[in-house]
Amino acid sequence: MADASGAPSLYLGFDSSTQSLKATAVQASDLQVFKTYQVKFDDDLPHFKTSGGMSTTAQGAGAARVTSPVLMWFEAMDLLLGRMAADNFPFQQVLATSGSGQQHGSVYWACGAAATLGQLDPAKLVAPQLVQAFARSESPIWADSSTGPQCAALEAAVGGAEVLARATGSRAYERFTGNQIAKIVAEEKAEVYDRCERISLVSSAMCSLFLGSYAPLDTSDGSGTNLNDLQRDGGLTWYLPALEAVAGPGSAAEGLRRRLGPGLVESHRTLGTVAPYFVRRYGFSPGCVLVAWSGDNPCSLAGLGLQAPGDVAVSLGTSDTMFAMMAKASPGSDGHVLRNPVDPSSFMGMLCFKNGALARERVLIKCCGGDWAKWSELLGQRPAGNSGAVGFYYESPEITPTTGDKSGIWRFDEAGVSVDSFDAATEVRAVLEGKFLAMRAFAQGIGMDPAEVKRIIATGGASANQSILQVLSDAWLCLGIFFYFSFGLK
Repeated sequence: MADASGAPSLYLGFDSSTQSLKATAVQASDLQVFKTYQVKFDDDLPHFKTSGGMSTTAQGAGAARVTSPVLMWFEAMDLLLGRMAADNFPFQQVLATSGSGQQHGSVYWACGAAATLGQLDPAKLVAPQLVQAFARSESPIWADSSTGPQCAALEAAVGGAEVLARATGSRAYERFTGNQIAKIVAEEKAEVYDRCERISLVSSAMCSLFLGSYAPLDTSDGSGTNLNDLQRDGGLTWYLPALEAVAGPGSAAEGLRRRLGPGLVESHRTLGTVAPYFVRRYGFSPGCVLVAWSGDNPCSLAGLGLQAPGDVAVSLGTSDTMFAMMAKASPGSDGHVLRNPVDPSSFMGMLCFKNGALARERVLIKCCGGDWAKWSELLGQRPAGNSGAVGFYYESPEITPTTGDKSGIWRFDEAGVSVDSFDAATEVRAVLEGKFLAMRAFAQGIGMDPAEVKRIIATGGASANQSILQVLSDAWLCLGIFFYFSFGLK
């Protein structure tokens, strides 16, 4: 329904990613995009001196402490909403709002910050009012690799990587929030942890701003912490052995539980309406509904339109990622299982492969002179299955499967014998089939039955190539129904 100015009713979504903050408004009647806005951290907020939205400090042995300035995200929201207001964006027409945040990043609210959130002055910008609101000015984010000792300690404390994966959905990963918290407890307890009254994820921190109080973590984003109990009570509770491993037994574990919040909520839960600050400063309707924010990966699953178990999404980009809806889960040491953001009674499987576009592009240049038409021609010269020839192309150390510090190319001929090279047609097919068959194999390892796959939705740059999609379909023995999408702001 349009207002007197002719503006339609809208839904407003935010994306707080590593490099930028974006807003997208869609028309409630048909979900067509109405307006988009963006703030790029490096370009628009240069005084924070980030590179790609991050600050990196080497910590030896290949590890790096990677963080982002917390206040930068809130200053970006000030700037973004200011640009929208200057563009006469009809805030009063927004029926509901929610958002997505980069997964795993943690925000440490200082004691007293809850009162600050609830008393924001609409005559002032948000960021200046939150200068003293954080016990730690830098948020550890997903790119951090400095918590190896904490990961080892967590797995040992609960009985091993497989035990942790079965309980929380993943083995211990350096980027996961629980291990980041453990590092802070070990190294910054007095100056950060003891001064902290609440720990948020990026998603729930930004949601807290719009709520005017601490927003709970949602089950899907919370599945990326190594701390929630994935299979019990719908993922709404914390896994006590992990809390004890991170913070200590007894009252120490309870202290961490208190900081995380008493429990989690379903990813689609309505939390209330937007805080009075946004009504008075920008003109949001007092009845504008606020839905829990979630992580970028869960939101990708929802945004790509996966609807039921048997739906799979494959993103073919710089890295390759597979999402899937699953009725049952069997987490293991490779891959991740999260609560499903769309259907809380089921699960979301996720596999991340570090080596994606670069490996394909090297073969494209080597075998096809950079010509995608030649690529498709060569693919057609070899049968599905490549007559048994298999290749693994790791331009950099792989994370699924974990190869440690090893990289390189491994080729095996029809007899399973290691060889140094393939002919061009075999190489082109091998670089695709090796990856897509690995996706299928590791998907089985987290509880998916490939025979139940009914639909694959492909996205990312390589998804525009029909011959690549056919190989993906053959590898999964799918019906071959594919879609490719081009999302994002130019």
